[in-house]
Amino acid sequence: MSNITIASLPRMSRESLASVVRSSSPSTAVVDVRDSDYIGGHIRGCMNVPSSELDYRIPELVRKLKDKDTVVFHCALSQQRGPSAALRYVRERNRLLGIDPNDEKGNNATMGGRDGTADSEQKVYVLEGGFTKWQEKYGEDRNLTEGYQKDLWQYAFDEKHRN
Repeated sequence: MSNITIASLPRMSRESLASVVRSSSPSTAVVDVRDSDYIGGHIRGCMNVPSSELDYRIPELVRKLKDKDTVVFHCALSQQRGPSAALRYVRERNRLLGIDPNDEKGNNATMGGRDGTADSEQKVYVLEGGFTKWQEKYGEDRNLTEGYQKDLWQYAFDEKHRN
């Protein structure tokens, strides 16, 4: 049984991710697992894989993202769907690549590089606070957020408007 848990998955701050998105780093992938709540904006360059499709799309993600150094998962709050997707991704990646999840490297287990050799490591993160926290700071920054509709977020999740 894997020793990787949702609690042991590392978190990435919105500031750290913003720096990565600004740099347009091709070695990083952002995976947004929101379903119908994907409308109203998303992190520039992310790929939307609705949580309802994860069962059959996780193996595809492992193949598609194999050359990425870093993969960041998130949902609206990164409390349930995002962390669960990241955990499923890590476990499936380890299974498909024959990586022992109980080795010393754990979540950052070595993954095959571009030429099929095991020469690169992939780090998997969960975006701290999810898109809700992201949009509070970066929602209106068009260099970081695409399709942002402030009115959809202003009262739904904005802490300033909660009672």
